[in-house]
Amino acid sequence: MNAGSEPLAHAPIKTERHHFTGPGGVALAWHEMGEGHPLILIHGYFSNAQTNWVRYGHAALIAAAGFRVIMPDLRGHGDSAKPHDAASYPPDILAADGFALIAHLGLTDYDLAGYSLGGRTVTRMLAQGASPRRAILCGMGLDGILNTGGRGGYFHNVLTNLGSFARGSSEWLTEAFLKTTKGDPQALLLILNTFVDTTRAELAAIRCDVLVVTGEDDDDNGSGAELAAAIPGARFASIPGNHMSAVTKPELGAEILAFLVA
Repeated sequence: MNAGSEPLAHAPIKTERHHFTGPGGVALAWHEMGEGHPLILIHGYFSNAQTNWVRYGHAALIAAAGFRVIMPDLRGHGDSAKPHDAASYPPDILAADGFALIAHLGLTDYDLAGYSLGGRTVTRMLAQGASPRRAILCGMGLDGILNTGGRGGYFHNVLTNLGSFARGSSEWLTEAFLKTTKGDPQALLLILNTFVDTTRAELAAIRCDVLVVTGEDDDDNGSGAELAAAIPGARFASIPGNHMSAVTKPELGAEILAFLVA
């Protein structure tokens, strides 16, 4: 999940939107900006490609450096379909959707990154054999990878008790973000069924170059530094902000780009 303040004044909002049919016949959307080496950016829970990657200029920054930035909307989010049947949300379906997009686009040489749930989805793809040139896990810590039930329980509480939280509380802020992205509570509740824990052994088996990036005040999913330490050769970078605000900071796009071009 992510949220923030006003968009950067220079951030272009024009992207190309496309659709394809994903696993189970679900219509999935993705957005593109730029030309060059493909980079897939996966957004966070309750969010969408526009909010996570376009609004604050990250996609434009990376595209300007010579990348084809590909930004899917996860099922249940954004411009993708939001089915209300549990059968459309089996375990690990978000990773399966990611593999389906890669196959649909015919990508063989690409980079892969995600924020929050997007970072967890990238991790699940890596655990199942995805082979990007480089991978970036943003807004995600070790606890959120090893034990998905922790944050899952928090979001289940929010989605099943909408309108009941004290103003200014964490739950109230989460519900407010849901309203700004026009999220579908029923579909988002079913997304929780897709969460799958990743083991330390699976993390230790990752072989591509990995960067972990988290806000310096972000402990929503545990420690990003500990996640980096669990992946052979992974690097860690800290940027200003907490889980909700770090995605609005220019440092996020800058760290992603610096890693990609290093």
